[in-house]
Amino acid sequence: MSTHTTDISEYGKEIMNTLQPGLADQVISKLGELDDELPKLIVNYAFADVVGRPGLDIKTREMITVASLITSGNAQPQLELHMRASLNVGVTEKELLEIVIQMAIYAGVPACMNAITAYRNAVTTFNKSNQ
Repeated sequence: MSTHTTDISEYGKEIMNTLQPGLADQVISKLGELDDELPKLIVNYAFADVVGRPGLDIKTREMITVASLITSGNAQPQLELHMRASLNVGVTEKELLEIVIQMAIYAGVPACMNAITAYRNAVTTFNKSNQ
């Protein structure tokens, strides 16, 4: 076993796998190829320490994440991942579409159109994996 897997939080991995089954191992493997410490930063800090905080449930956190990624306008792969993740944790397709529409006001129509593409891809992938 390589060193990059020894100090990774089980809590962080659990959260990641709630969002998308197998996500933790996928991310740990890809990031570990680059640097032994990088997986710990993502799994421990981003997921265990931030996403895993009390105060907001995972569904709400994913809705906020999707909205934020839409407004950033430059993270299409992460947007699609978090759209699928939001569906996995109970956000409905209608709620997800409403987030996209709402963000048109704050991020602009081009960002909204990009998010609609991500929405279609995420919903299609989610529905295929749940058949």
